[in-house]
Amino acid sequence: MVPLLVVLLLALILFGAGFALKALWWIAVIVLVVWLLGFVFRAAEGGGRRRWYRW
Repeated sequence: MVPLLVVLLLALILFGAGFALKALWWIAVIVLVVWLLGFVFRAAEGGGRRRWYRW
């Protein structure tokens, strides 16, 4: 009984980690696109001293 519970718990943890990693990849792609769009818009407006981001 205990080995079955351990296997089921391990499968649940691995499934959750896989879902979380896939979600993190999508978030990383969205952040990268927003970051690149910021550079494109800054270059289009003349590249002044004003920054579009706060850091």
